Amino acid sequence: MFRPLELFIGLRYTHAKRRTHFISFISLTSMLGIALGVTALITVLSVMNGFEQELRQRILGMASHATVSEFGGKLQDWPVVREKVSEHQQVVATAPYVSGETMLSAGKQVSGAVVRGILPDEEAGVSDVLAHIKRGDIGQLEPGSYSIVLGSELAFSLGVGLGDAVTVVSPQIMVGPTGLMPRLRRFTVVGLFEVGMYEYDRGVALVHMQDAARLFRLGEDVSGVRLKLDDLFDAPRVARELAMTLPGDYRVQDWTRQHANFFRAVKTEKRVMFIILTLIIAVAAFNIVSTLVMVVTDKQSDIAILRTLGASPRTIMVIFVIQGAVIGILGTLMGVAGGVALALNVETLVPAIEEFFNVQFLAPDVYYISKLPSDLHWDHVITMTGVALVLSLLATLNPAWRAARTQPAEALRYE
Repeated sequence: MFRPLELFIGLRYTHAKRRTHFISFISLTSMLGIALGVTALITVLSVMNGFEQELRQRILGMASHATVSEFGGKLQDWPVVREKVSEHQQVVATAPYVSGETMLSAGKQVSGAVVRGILPDEEAGVSDVLAHIKRGDIGQLEPGSYSIVLGSELAFSLGVGLGDAVTVVSPQIMVGPTGLMPRLRRFTVVGLFEVGMYEYDRGVALVHMQDAARLFRLGEDVSGVRLKLDDLFDAPRVARELAMTLPGDYRVQDWTRQHANFFRAVKTEKRVMFIILTLIIAVAAFNIVSTLVMVVTDKQSDIAILRTLGASPRTIMVIFVIQGAVIGILGTLMGVAGGVALALNVETLVPAIEEFFNVQFLAPDVYYISKLPSDLHWDHVITMTGVALVLSLLATLNPAWRAARTQPAEALRYE
């Protein structure tokens, strides 16, 4: 005889006889429900991971991993600070910068923007902005040339292109023959960049650091020092370590704090989607309850015979737990296979669907991320698999317990 007995009978009960095909159909729908729920959960979370990664890449296209500044807005001893932070083993590059809020005007068009003064030769070490230059050359930012590189959206709003002039209005006040006036300086557009983040493409302009220092009257001082680390995910810890080791009153910020709202929103959405899709899996898993209740009702005589042959209530309970577990395991495995396959190929499938139906799900003139990125995390897959299996197992307990309480005499009375 096949051993163990519980496994043999439980597996046999997963196949319906001719008079109970409906039960087999319910088992199949329960299995498919779990599979679809797991597939959806893996795919949606992978896409949201992809959006988070895409946002991170675009933010770090302009932002550094960490910055060191003073609370007064002016870093005076920046060469000393730069040398000190460079001693940290995880700091791989540093670069000073000057930053200030301004108004840019061209003709009748006016727009607010943050003017950031950089050293073009050192900027590549702390950000990826050079990789996002669409037109022109950032190398033309030379001291005294008063050249400027604009974000693509900012240039579009001002109606300017390469070679055009823009006037930068600084909040610094100067005294002239007609009284108090803001500082004005005319710059020539020598480049356009596009990182794909509206915050930067619409509101940031780059100039040489010395030109920015003259514009904001900083002299030899700078606004701060930007840092690049060997591991961007260690930025919070490294920032805390630098804040404790630097002598003086310095402010050390990492990229996660500078854009905390973005990533808090993404994490909140991921949690909400996980809860919603887990509830969908739970609904599918509890279809197993109805399946097993029908099986227990149909198998009353079988249960009674097994009990009279010496089977214990525990044996009866294990039989039906195995049957429900088989449905849950097969559904979960199917869902994992489908979810992983879909998550790995969503960036190929979505464009193919768009081309076939001649539609566009994320229009580039509306959304800055016009594709569905995907980033599959295997630890998430393992977690989702465990959740689906646990829910499936829990759904089997009540019907199996009811089967174990079947009284043989009562069940055989009407046979």
